[in-house]
Amino acid sequence: MDIFETCQSINDLINENNSKFARDKLIELLDYHETNQIEYSDIVNHLIRETGLYPYIKPSTASWQERYIYEVFKVDIGDEAPVTLHREQSALLKKLINGDDVAVSAPTSFGKSFIIDAFISIKKPTNVVIIVPTIALTDETRRRLYPKFSKDYKIITTSDVEISKKNIFIFPQERAINYLNKLKKIDILIIDEFYKASSAFDKERSPSLIKALMELSKISTQRYFLAPNISRLDDNPFTKDMEFLPLDFNTVLLKKYELYKKIGRDSKIKNKVFLEILEKYKSKTLIYAGTYSDINRISTLILENEPLIKKKLLEHFLLWIEKNYDANWSLLSLVKRGVGIHNGNLHRSLSQIQIKLFEEFDGLDRIVSTSSIIEGVNTSAENVIIWKNKNGRSNINDFTYRNIIGRSGRMFKHFIGNAFILEKPPQSEDTQLHLEFPEELVGEIDEERFEQELTREQIIKIIEFKEEMSDLLGKDVFTKLQKENAFQGTNSFLIKDIAENISNNPRSWIGLSYLNSENPNDWEDLLFRIIKLERSGWETTYTNVVKFVKILSHNWNSSIPELLDSLCYYDIDIALFFKLERIVTYKLSSLLHNINTLQKEILWDQNIDISPFIYKVSYAFLPRVVYHLEEYGLPRMISKKIHNSGIINFWDDSLNIHNVIDFFKRITFIELQRSTHTLDYFDKYILHYFYKGIESK
Repeated sequence: MDIFETCQSINDLINENNSKFARDKLIELLDYHETNQIEYSDIVNHLIRETGLYPYIKPSTASWQERYIYEVFKVDIGDEAPVTLHREQSALLKKLINGDDVAVSAPTSFGKSFIIDAFISIKKPTNVVIIVPTIALTDETRRRLYPKFSKDYKIITTSDVEISKKNIFIFPQERAINYLNKLKKIDILIIDEFYKASSAFDKERSPSLIKALMELSKISTQRYFLAPNISRLDDNPFTKDMEFLPLDFNTVLLKKYELYKKIGRDSKIKNKVFLEILEKYKSKTLIYAGTYSDINRISTLILENEPLIKKKLLEHFLLWIEKNYDANWSLLSLVKRGVGIHNGNLHRSLSQIQIKLFEEFDGLDRIVSTSSIIEGVNTSAENVIIWKNKNGRSNINDFTYRNIIGRSGRMFKHFIGNAFILEKPPQSEDTQLHLEFPEELVGEIDEERFEQELTREQIIKIIEFKEEMSDLLGKDVFTKLQKENAFQGTNSFLIKDIAENISNNPRSWIGLSYLNSENPNDWEDLLFRIIKLERSGWETTYTNVVKFVKILSHNWNSSIPELLDSLCYYDIDIALFFKLERIVTYKLSSLLHNINTLQKEILWDQNIDISPFIYKVSYAFLPRVVYHLEEYGLPRMISKKIHNSGIINFWDDSLNIHNVIDFFKRITFIELQRSTHTLDYFDKYILHYFYKGIESK
């Protein structure tokens, strides 16, 4: 590459107002400098300034004008030293500092999280609520903010914590609802991945996010919504009076290799091309499989063709998986080849550990994933391979496609990202975000507040629903339950079905108290009746769900391999175990909660309360704090070793996640290792990572 000629070309593009191509060409030039260890010249630093990529300026070789810009655009983000923002970051931060409500669409590499950190550091708000789409992103965001702000703020990620004078709340939308009656004012409401409020992008989660938006916006002074790849935002009541900023400002260069043109429909050629990529590109690679069955296909291809590798850290990880999960799990064979698996069903701590290993130099080199890698974490890699143009059963749309390939490249690590596309991508299109009231929220919507935005038919449905529920429960009771946000989940029709079932068949529900029995055999008949109320989404037969709950009740006293031995008769393997545990702790516990809430009002004279059983199901029959610690990256098997050593009694009812974290910080990592004699090498590796996530600066 001729550096001077390239600089001339970039300058010409700037003069022609072709900033996107100028920035791309400059990033390619910076990669050339980095690869060949060439110092930046005055002119290179000047072009960095002209394109707005201020963080890339090298002050040691820059003129005073560029050094001045580098310093002027520095902001405090809560770290020990301020960081330099790029031009568009700075403009966005200024709007937020001025108190504007902003919905922004920007690429993955934009650096949107810096804006949040800088806002908190500068404005010092009292209550910040950050809604993220998944538990994994909850922990990732907490790990970023905790060291910076935990001295001044209580950082809350769970739904049963007493609030403090200054708080930063970080959780998925379902948990946010639990704080509606505790919070009187929110200084800023931040919705990450707010496109998920549209049923077109996430049919399952959109109702709960719309509900959170409706309720939290009422008490929010300011709103900041973030998403990638949105071109237009339709008028809607949820982003009313917000400025929409579509920012197409990339900080890394994406190179796309459209290999599907060579492959066509020939699976043998596809396999060959895939293996050639793995052979040529040894750096960190994300492989988007699209479906669970394609994860299996890719895994088989890797196992049959990729060589075994020897890395000490991965060898310890292998022993740990074998001991704590399943010695026959295919993940073991993949890890031997430097490959991990990421999907939405894995234990949260196990997903976090693999992402951590992926970011280690001597850890995993590749991760095979479903869409969870773009929904659940903010990791990126030098290379992304799109194996399948599917997202489950559906074809991926252009929005998802761009989101996936946007994971390639990372600021200050990989100037250039490579996207290898093995199947024809969707047709390029502008993504218009359309937000509307989901039908499932018919029981949650205030028809008077949203009279102008609702259709006549929607208003009629809302009124009819409320009249029917008032007839079943009594108007005062129904109004009280609504004000208390007493129901979990967002399916109003299911709640009405439950109320009708209990009202019409009261005798069949009187035995509910058997669920509080210590004998799991006493639960069987009632569990069958309960899960049949919601007929879809259980992933297996009703019998298997019921048997799974009974066996899961031994979760604390038995290891996962022991539980799997008990479940093998029902063909429940490790993959289905993960899936069912997630379904039971969320879906079944919500269903039980709503049944309990309604039966207390309808069968009030029976004095039945199944809260103890709901509590156990919600936490997978583990001690509550152990379940929460998994979200912090500490697996249950390590918590059990700590418990058995006598250091902490996790069954102590006075424990919550915050006083346990304080205890961990007091005892220190070194002392905990000394006191827990059964910890192995990889247990200590995980504990060290866990401690990194609870340290303050």
